[in-house]
Amino acid sequence: MGERLRFCVLGPLRAVVGYRAITVGGARQRTILALLLLSRGRVVPVDTLVDAVWNGRPPATARTQVAICIAALRKTFRAEGAEDEVIVTAHPGYLLRAEGTDLDLADFTDLVAQAEEAVRERRLPEAAHAYTRALALWTGPVLAGVTGRRVEDEAARLEEVRLNTYDDATAVQLELGAHQDIVPELAAVVREHPLRERTRGHLMLAQYRSGRRAEAMETFRDAREHFIDELGMEPGPDLQSLHDAILNDDPALAGPAGQTAPAPAASPPAVQVIPSELPPDSPGFTGRTAELAALDSLVNVVADGTSAAVGLITGVAGVGKTGLAVHWAHRVSGLFPDGRLFADLRGYDDAEPTDPGDVLNRFLRSLGVPSEQIPAEVEARTALYRSVLAGRRVLITLDNVRRPSQVLPLLPGGRCCVVITSREQQEELDVWPPQARVRLGALSRAESVDLLSTIVGAPRITVAASDTEALVGLCDRLPQALRIVGARLASRPHWTVRHMVTRLSNEQRRLDELSQGESKVRAGFELSYRCLPADAARLYRRLGLLTVPDFGAWAAAALLDTDVLDAERLIENLVDAHFLEGTGLDATGRLRYRLPNLLRLFARERAADEEEPPERQAALDRFFRTCLTIAEAAHRREYGGDFTVLHGSVPRRPPEPELLEELITSPLEWFEAERLSLRAVIDQAAGQGADEVAWDLCMSMVTLFETRNYVEDWRFCGERALAACREAGNPRGQAAMLHDLGAVELRLRRLETAEAYFDEALALHRRIGEEHGRALTLRNMAIIARMRGDLTLAMHQLDEARRVFRTVRDLSSEAHAMNNMAQIELDRGNTDEAVRLSLEAVNISQSIGVGGERGIAQGTNRLARAYLSQGRLDQAEQAFLKVLHIVKGKADMVGLAYALLGLGETRMAAGAWKEAAATLDDALDIAARIDSPVVEGQISLALGEVCRRQGRDTEARKHLLAAQERFEQVGVRPLQDRAAQALEAFPT
Repeated sequence: MGERLRFCVLGPLRAVVGYRAITVGGARQRTILALLLLSRGRVVPVDTLVDAVWNGRPPATARTQVAICIAALRKTFRAEGAEDEVIVTAHPGYLLRAEGTDLDLADFTDLVAQAEEAVRERRLPEAAHAYTRALALWTGPVLAGVTGRRVEDEAARLEEVRLNTYDDATAVQLELGAHQDIVPELAAVVREHPLRERTRGHLMLAQYRSGRRAEAMETFRDAREHFIDELGMEPGPDLQSLHDAILNDDPALAGPAGQTAPAPAASPPAVQVIPSELPPDSPGFTGRTAELAALDSLVNVVADGTSAAVGLITGVAGVGKTGLAVHWAHRVSGLFPDGRLFADLRGYDDAEPTDPGDVLNRFLRSLGVPSEQIPAEVEARTALYRSVLAGRRVLITLDNVRRPSQVLPLLPGGRCCVVITSREQQEELDVWPPQARVRLGALSRAESVDLLSTIVGAPRITVAASDTEALVGLCDRLPQALRIVGARLASRPHWTVRHMVTRLSNEQRRLDELSQGESKVRAGFELSYRCLPADAARLYRRLGLLTVPDFGAWAAAALLDTDVLDAERLIENLVDAHFLEGTGLDATGRLRYRLPNLLRLFARERAADEEEPPERQAALDRFFRTCLTIAEAAHRREYGGDFTVLHGSVPRRPPEPELLEELITSPLEWFEAERLSLRAVIDQAAGQGADEVAWDLCMSMVTLFETRNYVEDWRFCGERALAACREAGNPRGQAAMLHDLGAVELRLRRLETAEAYFDEALALHRRIGEEHGRALTLRNMAIIARMRGDLTLAMHQLDEARRVFRTVRDLSSEAHAMNNMAQIELDRGNTDEAVRLSLEAVNISQSIGVGGERGIAQGTNRLARAYLSQGRLDQAEQAFLKVLHIVKGKADMVGLAYALLGLGETRMAAGAWKEAAATLDDALDIAARIDSPVVEGQISLALGEVCRRQGRDTEARKHLLAAQERFEQVGVRPLQDRAAQALEAFPT
């Protein structure tokens, strides 16, 4: 019989089989799954799914894409062992079957129903227990991370249900006389929801019954302030009546008569000993405020006395799990008057882990049980241990746990508290309360600096602020590494912080520097690494080969030559073992991960020691080729074809078709998500002599560089790829990158530098007979000629380039060339010819179909300029508005700035000065964000004219001076002259 699928929606969307988490990839899949779960057992129409995924603006292929997502979800569940189809097709949509699956929302509803029935029958302890179990199912905001109006509306409704349930549960606790125990949590809920009168009333009553009458009055005064400030009204009559009753000490407010706390269970007849086995607190313990607060929730469970409190702290080696556990234990030790036990279960040591039977034997003796009375069998020892602890308040810390089987015999009942540390998630362990499952990450930068200051001394750290920041980063903000470098600096007063930074900056030596003395960072990583499954360890090693800052699951699949579902499973293994960190969702809605720096260095060491060079190179080649494949497909999708680029000879490695389709649904968003990683890939490929990978990938990324104005990234990638091509003697790659670098300089209006690059590129293209590359270069050279006023040369170059584009079927470049020809005709004053050429360019772009939007926007923008020159202002405005609609949809910031500029100038021409000023202000905001001096200067120039016409001379002069400064910055003489002429109208 297969394991049951369990879904969780009361918090982040999760799917689990047994104890294994299932990764549901992609924002669309998650949205669709969320809607099916919220209607579990009922049909959800396809139209509803389409509306939810695209928020009422679906593409033409929406229904097909929903079907693709459903197929991917089915494949995921089958891969995890689901015997029956979980999602079935049912007209007019799909249904997620209730049979064979569990859902936390359904469990919540059942438990609340049980609690309400118990309340009606006055079985209040049972009701309290059912309510507690129901509320514990919530692990955060409903479906956190899943977007869409329908999902968000349902999440808001369920949050209201949760709060109402909490109020009902609190009422039961008050009837049971648990007023003292519930005050801290009630106070926190009131702070979060200050306008919920029933919750605040419960807090006031609990405070009053706990002898805290003044606090109850303060709670009412706080309510009154919130209600008057936010709603303009007084609190309701129920809260007012409760306030009056408290003020008059109304006897009706007293708790249920005759109610007393349950008597503690009798202890065995052994001598009661109070052990105190905690190790010393960590000196200079710093930060961890949120984690300590999460552990503090254990105290409330202990006070309730109905079950043992269990907390779990997980994290990578050296992150400070033991330090946090011990520090918290010392902080709350006074709340455990019957003893503090501690055991290191050595789950990650070289030797065998500590046997739980041995720990039981020691704990029993520590609790006063004579050795001769301790049974030999583990089961009998466990029973005696729990009997001894019955009725006592004892804090038990279990360090370095590797498997749940190590700790299950050591879990007591009653009013005890257990804190466990482990390097793995230990999903099988029941942690109570849920918030006491603490996943420990690195310290913050401020906390890291504070820790170093405590160890080394504040004066040495304060005077070396920038070096300290660097040192903190080199240590990955791991407490163990920081303590090591701190101790070395403290013991060597003649060393500066900069000297320590220099020693750690060498990646080949960094782990050596951090693995001296008793504390060894490498040794801690090694022990955890040995516990990884073989396939997860292989992935970890190969991830260390990459230099990317973060990555998606498709990258891991390429390294292993497997499918993405297997890769996701192994990634989650590494996340659970704290070798990887999740960094959240990227622009495409998919999960991303990163290797912390020290763990990356260790992974690289393992790869060098355990894999042969051909294996390592083959893994990297697969990754490089997959990057190329997706980038090429994204470029093709964005342009509607393989336009405006050249490609190298590297064979592609396509991922699964469904995955590729999902990744490039929004091509620019995929490029945006991978921008820094692809930059790192180009750098790494160039450094390894993979020149064809470097230049090919750089060309495919140009659409992102241009659209989002990532000029520095563009230059860096082009220079690295060019250097690799020159070293390899690759003339085609050199020509392509010289063309790209010329385009960068052209964008910055550095015309002489751009022309030098283009001349060299053109000569190489001619030498090797690369016609397409020659035409691309000629097109850009024509732009320079036009800027210099040589319109005849510019038109000749564009016409020659256009003929080549038509021959090689590069429709996008052909349309772009015609747009530039239209601009030349505008410059000549031939507006009718400019209109004709612009319309022809638009028609060519429209013939591309999906992906032709970029060309349509460019052609329409030029057409609008022609209409503006002819005085056809209504047509010009409509054309500019059409351009705005297109570029906004693509988040094309450069195109948006130019379209707003044109629209503002059109409204100026119509004498609509107020509307023109507002439009141009918007344009200036966009231009300032993309750091484009030319368009920023043009907008400032137009704003200067608008302000002059409105009589705002001071503002006009300010804008004109800004325009002049921008034009001088890039050296565009005609524009400089225009700004100077405009300024002449103002007296100096």
